[in-house]
Amino acid sequence: MIPAIFGLSGPTLTEDERAFFRDCDPAGYILFGRNIENRDQLRRLTDDLRSLDGRNNLPILIDQEGGRVARMKEPEWPAFPSGAAFDALYERAPASAIEAARLNAMALAAMLAEVGITVDCLPLLDVRQPGASDVIGDRALGSEPMRVAALGRAILSGLQAGGVVGIVKHIPGHGRALLDTHEALPTVVASDRELQTDLAPFAALRDAAMAMTCHVIFAAWDPDRPATLSPTVIDSVIRQRIGFHGLLMTDDLDMKALSGDVPSRAADAIAAGCDIALNCWARMEDMIGIANRLDPISTISRARLEGAMDRISGARAESGFAALVDQRDALLAMA
Repeated sequence: MIPAIFGLSGPTLTEDERAFFRDCDPAGYILFGRNIENRDQLRRLTDDLRSLDGRNNLPILIDQEGGRVARMKEPEWPAFPSGAAFDALYERAPASAIEAARLNAMALAAMLAEVGITVDCLPLLDVRQPGASDVIGDRALGSEPMRVAALGRAILSGLQAGGVVGIVKHIPGHGRALLDTHEALPTVVASDRELQTDLAPFAALRDAAMAMTCHVIFAAWDPDRPATLSPTVIDSVIRQRIGFHGLLMTDDLDMKALSGDVPSRAADAIAAGCDIALNCWARMEDMIGIANRLDPISTISRARLEGAMDRISGARAESGFAALVDQRDALLAMA
């Protein structure tokens, strides 16, 4: 197994993809809108991926946050609220907001598990800051760290109850970035003291199974390298100060925030301390390059991966999808 998660080019595996994936055995896969048509097609695709190496607990990821980040779309699947909806309810009724977030996540998990998806790139623990890029914006769970943590924990709990692993992101915090990392590399100039606000939700949820890095330079910690590629940030900040010891994956390595060729980015991220390199865009040349550059997954990274997936062994939501959505909507109406 290589420490990489790869994207797919379309709604079915090509013969080249099938042969390559069987040969290199990536740690998992990530799905996007280009891979999704309807329930039956999507279930066939995820079953096909599992058949390549026989792993029932194969990590098959998706970015299904709700709001503007949703790969499974209407009319085949219903729309879900963004993080801001739960933040707004928290202003009036904190306990109701936490319960609404949990129910929402259970409904998401039911929708994902039905089509064989096992990991959702959610929740965001980025603390929203005034003046920052809107790339986070209404996706955030708020601007108060412990509120973000409380809602984030409810989301992780709801996903896990429904048989889906959640990923906390974007560690150690994307909330201050003035630029969109899809397009450019931001530098955060806040002091170490100021950045404690950003770290707080991640520290509160340090026991999460998986986390995703951000391609952001933090001048207070490493003025030369973004967090994804910084041994200092990964070891001193993420592993030691935050205390996160679960599976750490990169954000998408194709983002313009990073420089150099994609295989080199993957190798540098693993060398810096990430467990998994995430490469989303299914360019065969890049995927082959990554497979050639990376050694087999380390013993500790494999244990973290297996431990994360073990958390959902046998889990399934107790309530039906419609009932979960109805209960969530009744609570959100209070806002």
